[in-house]
Amino acid sequence: MTNYYEHHVFFCLNQREDGAACCMDKGAGAAFDHMKAQVKKLNLNGKGKVRVNRAGCFDRCGEGPLLVVYPQAVWYTFVDNEDIDEIIESHLKNGKIVERLVVA
Repeated sequence: MTNYYEHHVFFCLNQREDGAACCMDKGAGAAFDHMKAQVKKLNLNGKGKVRVNRAGCFDRCGEGPLLVVYPQAVWYTFVDNEDIDEIIESHLKNGKIVERLVVA
């Protein structure tokens, strides 16, 4: 069986109403928008390539912001667009995990 996408990226975009820690408060929304735009700009999107999706809570709020790349199930944290660009270049384009950003 072949995967429809080579890489499927999910961003936690949960916003907690009670003021508890959440990925949206740590810049996940802007990072999602940046990755989505960059993947499209680099023509990495579409069947057999990359899909970037929104997700609800991953229940790992204290470790965020978080994204996960499937089918490898690699969990990443990130600080800024440079981290997102590194994930795109290294993992999504070249298949090399960005170890410094991995969350076990």
